[in-house]
Amino acid sequence: MIDEFGFKATVNETIIYDFNATLLHLMGLDHERLTYYHNGLERRLTNVHGHVVRDVLA
Repeated sequence: MIDEFGFKATVNETIIYDFNATLLHLMGLDHERLTYYHNGLERRLTNVHGHVVRDVLA
């Protein structure tokens, strides 16, 4: 469901980190273990926010 202007979702809203985690899951990668080294730190593509959205998976 979207707002009256069709601008933003109001129900089941997901964030970009969830989208990335779901795509990585579909490619067979664990988004919580996949890291890269940047500026002296190990970082994750999904930061600490991403969750796999299982409602969209068949």
